Amino acid sequence: MSTKTYTGKDIQVLEGLDPVRKRPGMYIGGTGKPGLHHLVWEIVDNAVDEASNGHATYIEVVLHRDGKSITVTDNGRGIPVDLHPTKKIPTLQVILTTLHAGGKFDNSNYITSGGLHGVGASVVNALSEELVAIIKRDGGTFEQHYARGIPVSKLKKTSSTTRKTGTSIFFRPDSEIFESTEFDADRIREALEIKTYLNGALRIVFKDEAKGETLEFFHEGGIAEYQEYLLNDLNARPVHENAFLLKQDEIRLGSRVELVLQWTESPKEHIKSFVNGIPTVDGGTHEQGFRDAIRSAIRSYMDTHDLIPRKLDIGSDDIREGIVGIINLFMVDPQFQGQTKEKLNNPSARALVSGVLRLELEQFLNRHPSTGDAIATRVIQSAKARHASRAAASSVRRKSNVSHRLNLPGKLADCSSTDPTESELFIVEGDSAGGSAKQGRDRMYQAILPLRGKVLNAEQASLKKVVENKELSNIVLALGCGIGEQLDLSRLRYHRIILLMDADTDGLHITTLLLTFFYRYMRPLIDEGYIYIAQPPLFRIDAAKKTYWALDEEDRDAIIAKIESKNRKAKIDLQRFKGLGEMMPATLKATTLDPEKRRLLRVIIPDEFRLETENTISDLMGKDPSARFRFIMQHAYEAEDLDV
Repeated sequence: MSTKTYTGKDIQVLEGLDPVRKRPGMYIGGTGKPGLHHLVWEIVDNAVDEASNGHATYIEVVLHRDGKSITVTDNGRGIPVDLHPTKKIPTLQVILTTLHAGGKFDNSNYITSGGLHGVGASVVNALSEELVAIIKRDGGTFEQHYARGIPVSKLKKTSSTTRKTGTSIFFRPDSEIFESTEFDADRIREALEIKTYLNGALRIVFKDEAKGETLEFFHEGGIAEYQEYLLNDLNARPVHENAFLLKQDEIRLGSRVELVLQWTESPKEHIKSFVNGIPTVDGGTHEQGFRDAIRSAIRSYMDTHDLIPRKLDIGSDDIREGIVGIINLFMVDPQFQGQTKEKLNNPSARALVSGVLRLELEQFLNRHPSTGDAIATRVIQSAKARHASRAAASSVRRKSNVSHRLNLPGKLADCSSTDPTESELFIVEGDSAGGSAKQGRDRMYQAILPLRGKVLNAEQASLKKVVENKELSNIVLALGCGIGEQLDLSRLRYHRIILLMDADTDGLHITTLLLTFFYRYMRPLIDEGYIYIAQPPLFRIDAAKKTYWALDEEDRDAIIAKIESKNRKAKIDLQRFKGLGEMMPATLKATTLDPEKRRLLRVIIPDEFRLETENTISDLMGKDPSARFRFIMQHAYEAEDLDV
């Protein structure tokens, strides 16, 4: 046990701004790059508060040539310079040298503001080796200098002829405090532009003296314009044309809400949240209310219009998947978690945002049913994909518990190569065609997996049947990469997976069934371009000692017309293949297997057709016959000849 005495002399009392210099992390989060730039945000946010409360329209931020000092100027009212009634020193000096001193503790001067603790400007002063404040108000210009939070000059009136008002703060962060005092111009530029999105009437000019560059930001469209920027930046394609926009112009119960949201094809949700223009990167109660309202409104719309398929469990994550949204809540008295204001704690904010948004969003969806239906389809797509992925992953885990060795299907005729980039797997219709393909293939890099008849419709079958189906299970085993959430492309054994079916309606049907399975359970294979469709010929044409191969009737007619145009007397022998099993191995090799001669179609889903693809598969391959009937009636005029 220590024998050292512990008395009153061991208790330190930190006066003035000493606590800030002693523990800067408590006030700015740290002394690295984020903390350094937090100084900028504190001064800029004070200027933005002037603008958001109607007292300023312009802010200028200058990153000086040394890259280590900044000046922030606004055309607001100017910090008061009169003597403080109790401190008996200029009010400016009180604000810059005293923690918890400011004009934002009540709403008499600022209805809403980002700086509420009264420590922002004084913290910047404490952590700067030099700070200069220039104030224009009351017909004069006033100036005062500081060093590490201590005044080094008295407040001086340098001019009595100005009619302008505003505040200008120059500061140079203290190299004794920060790991580096070099500012990041791009970081500042991006943050300043976001401020103008959140305050549509505000103009901000950013000058980078080192680059000799001046940028002006002004976004009158506000958060709606910010939403367009985010969609482009994320490369997220919306599933409905018009974004939902909510903007309350009047203060309601001491708060005001601005938000915009849109569902996209993105696999994740992207929400940007702010309180009084301050980015809340860790979210908080306003984000919780935002999510609550979206869940309730979408669920209510889908229930009301009977849009939820039977036995499909839709969760909150399914509803929010793909959302790109922005929420900016203005509050009189926000309670942040820490001085860096990265998370909102007000319990009332959750109910406020949820109540306002849910009502407005439900009304919007009912007024725009096409938008509501598009969102519902997106939600259903997410739910189906999640269920399929979990069931498939569960199946893989059960099988892996039985055996950890590679268990290839018995019918697989594998290739010799173990290099996936040069290996091909032909999934072939029937044993007969599989036999011809095995004889005609290049054994070095071409593998053959025959299937027995038409495979299971993965869209209609239960999840249990899909994962237990022998034909589909054989495909998964042959590919070796797993399925659903367990799918790992690094374990894929073939980088060309080729569907080789007869060139008739039955063959097209089997191809469609396989594509449905890959789309629903192994979609990364499609997204990465590993799935192909072989193009075997339907006709053989012999004329003038030459052989031609035609994919279909249209191709046949074009070839015959070309032959006859050259020699009308040419004798033409025409043979139609009933199936791949009729082809000799040499013929199948020459027309379909040989990379130098074959024709392949790569399966891709362009971003602009992802929602349409989902709708098509759900309608044509799902259990609801009415959707297929509507499709047939809509496209019946396109069917000139039916191969029945």
